[in-house]
Amino acid sequence: MTTAFASPHWQEATQAVADAARILLVTHTKPDGDAIGSLLAMAAILADSGKTVVAAVDGGVPEYLAYVPGSAAVQRTLETGDFDLMISLDASDEARTGECGRYGMAHSARILNIDHHPTNTGFGHIHLIVPDAVSTTQVLYDWFALAGWAISRDAATALLTGLVTDTLGFRTNNVVPHTLMTSAALMAAGAPLHDIMTRTLNSTSFLAIQMWKHALNTVQYRKKVIAADITQDVLKTLGLSQATDTGGLIGFLISANEAQVAVVFKEQGNTSVELSMRAKPGRDVAEVAFALGGGGHKLAAGATVAGTLEEVKAKVMPMLYAVARGKSPFADPEPEDA
Repeated sequence: MTTAFASPHWQEATQAVADAARILLVTHTKPDGDAIGSLLAMAAILADSGKTVVAAVDGGVPEYLAYVPGSAAVQRTLETGDFDLMISLDASDEARTGECGRYGMAHSARILNIDHHPTNTGFGHIHLIVPDAVSTTQVLYDWFALAGWAISRDAATALLTGLVTDTLGFRTNNVVPHTLMTSAALMAAGAPLHDIMTRTLNSTSFLAIQMWKHALNTVQYRKKVIAADITQDVLKTLGLSQATDTGGLIGFLISANEAQVAVVFKEQGNTSVELSMRAKPGRDVAEVAFALGGGGHKLAAGATVAGTLEEVKAKVMPMLYAVARGKSPFADPEPEDA
């Protein structure tokens, strides 16, 4: 399921920034490269414009993205302050902005929602939602160009980080000539492409590899769906947090030639399970994610579902079997034992 969006409010968004003195920037919880890239690119542009800027995300910036200029200033929590404008970046719904977003929405006069997820719920007063964009940093780049805002080296590095990570190094099927032209312009502004690729796509901790080892022992393939589990016991044994990224693992699983859909189930205590899903072109896991209270794109989506690991798998796998066959997950879900 996707949402129909009106044309982006480019001029209204530009005016809202011009009218605001104190601006809060938030992004989604468990932030990825596009989330942090968007947050810090926006912060750099606003700081250059003389605005008072606060950037916050629950838990702060992940260690592997700490190279992005401005990351040290991002707050891990938000408990004070009032703002003329809150800008939500790369978050498909209000809940995804976490505690920082919750505080911001209660203490900001207006809310600007900037995103590229087709499952965005359209919250806020002003929208720059462009589902065809490869990343939220692409939306920002286009907006900055329209508004006539100069892009510094710091902002360019943040913007290119989002482009690289959300396209998996320009390998997703939504990459178009405009994507590559934007990347070239950002490189010309000083963004170090090789460094960004190395830090985001070719960097894995030994603990993450240990997690993979345990998860790969659980891998099952059935009806063109490949699935793996990450249990609480594994996370605790390795000393990993709930925020541990599983993006590399799910990317590895979907590379299996036989698979049309991949899913990683990660236990969140005994009460819920986090899902990370990927699909081959022609399949749509965003519908599944949206139905489960999550969001994302056709080829990459996620959600957190209440229940035990066994309960969640029993609910989700039939939907994914249907998607893998090119069917709607709602029309005729295929049971596990079919």
